[in-house]
Amino acid sequence: MNSSEIRQRFLDFFEQRGHKIVPSSSLLPTDPSVLFTTAGMQQFKEYFLGKESPYGKRVASCQKCFRTSDIETVGDISHLTFVEMLGNFSFGDYFKKETINWAYEFITKELGLKIDYVSVFAGDPSTSSGQVVPEDKESEKIWLNLGIPVSKIKKIGREDNFWGPTGLEGPCGPTTEIYLNNIEVWNLVFNEYYQDRDGKLTPLKQKGVDTGMGLERLAMVVQGKSSVFETDLFFPIIKEIRNWKLEISPSGSPFCVQGNWKLRERSERILADHITSAVFLISEGIFPSNVERGYILRRILRRAIRYGKLLNLPKNFLIPLAQKVIEIYKDVYTETKIKENDILVAIQNEEEKFEETLSNGLKKLDKMINSNQEITGATAFDIYQTYGFPLEMTQEIMLEKGKELKNAEEFSIFSKKHQEISRVGVEKKFGGIGKDAGLIQTRLHTVTHLLHQALREVLGSHVKQMGSDITAQRLRFDFSHSQKMTPEEIKKVEDLVNQKIKENLEVRKEEMNYQEAIESGALAFFKEKYPDKVSVYSVGGFSKEICAGPHINKTSELGKFKIVKEESSGAGTRRIRAVLE
Repeated sequence: MNSSEIRQRFLDFFEQRGHKIVPSSSLLPTDPSVLFTTAGMQQFKEYFLGKESPYGKRVASCQKCFRTSDIETVGDISHLTFVEMLGNFSFGDYFKKETINWAYEFITKELGLKIDYVSVFAGDPSTSSGQVVPEDKESEKIWLNLGIPVSKIKKIGREDNFWGPTGLEGPCGPTTEIYLNNIEVWNLVFNEYYQDRDGKLTPLKQKGVDTGMGLERLAMVVQGKSSVFETDLFFPIIKEIRNWKLEISPSGSPFCVQGNWKLRERSERILADHITSAVFLISEGIFPSNVERGYILRRILRRAIRYGKLLNLPKNFLIPLAQKVIEIYKDVYTETKIKENDILVAIQNEEEKFEETLSNGLKKLDKMINSNQEITGATAFDIYQTYGFPLEMTQEIMLEKGKELKNAEEFSIFSKKHQEISRVGVEKKFGGIGKDAGLIQTRLHTVTHLLHQALREVLGSHVKQMGSDITAQRLRFDFSHSQKMTPEEIKKVEDLVNQKIKENLEVRKEEMNYQEAIESGALAFFKEKYPDKVSVYSVGGFSKEICAGPHINKTSELGKFKIVKEESSGAGTRRIRAVLE
């Protein structure tokens, strides 16, 4: 049974039991407290809290998820950064009995597998808020009634058998977990509590069910493989890597695995996982950068490049691997095929950019380690500035050599100092415009809001503001997009902006806290700089952004908008220069 059949078998099973099948949501959640979607329940979070679900009280999905918490363990038999999470959910409908019975039926009867053992919540008498959370005796009784002997029911505390919340607060509760081949495969969460930011638990008015089963782990068991990387989801990528003659390498190369099978296998697995994650992140409109999501994408791409070097792979080796990922997922996640060009261009740009410094950086670090030179957080920051090595990469290389980074906290201290210095030149700016701006700059600043939204409508919602600069003569607007705009796209954007100017839309300002602004649909891309209270500017029903101003009152005051030039501004970033006539 291949992965597509397993995925469909799960969804059909729960559809037959009254569940609405809901497509996977984006990897970019609406919850501003988390960077990525890490669980199937995230798109349903508000329905657990009492909001009426448009899908009904029973839903099931296969959700794409991205997690960095397991990044250091990727390379073993089961840990990944990108996973597909199969899940069934109840919002105030069924609870423990039905959930456990259906899970047992699906595993043992639908798939014909044998459960090794299960775990249940042992209780927690000493939570951080001083509350007592009781043992889950009900789940234990249900498993016993299904024929699971008491010797195969393990009672585990809060560290493993209590899940949630996602983000800083939210629904959570005790879990029971199913183990196949001694690996945790399915986690059944019973949302009974709401945990606030102080760790206090309050019983939910409406109990809910949230289950999550990794498709990759399930496929490993169903297909009788010894690791997730031998399943049909990853082995085609591993095979592509092995098409290169990995044993043939220059004598004495510092990157060669030199017949070390374990290191070779781990390197192959990390490459297969990381290129999969990169393909999906870029398909969501994320591009490599030095901040937030872009930084994480850059980190996994550069990690992949480094492990490719260990295997002595040729230049641009990530491109055929990315194409293989797209081939595997294109029928299920069509965005990977639709955005194929963006994906390949972004990966190639990052690979070429990092290639220039990686070799010299690795030799430099190797030399320092081999000479027993002390490497501190300050040294690591210097290596980062010079060679683009993330802190984690330096730490990982040192760990492999049996060394420890001293005073790692210095990296953060030097990084913050560097950021402060970088801000000196822009501290007098106010949303890309001087605080003492005149009418011309105010008009140009206002039209950037229209331009931003027009770009998103013409090119896609992956477009995000990456920076802007305004003078008395022109505006400059940087945005995330991996390829040159066509003349037709430029004209569409220009025409759409001018149409909104003609409509004489009102520019309206509202004051609200940051989270309310995000939940209202306002765009924000430099949230680390925002205060708790922000200004939100809406231009009719067309544009809505968090911004510090200043703005004109009506779009008819803007005049005619004209794009003068569209050009590259770095990997995955384009720049528009425009004027008002």
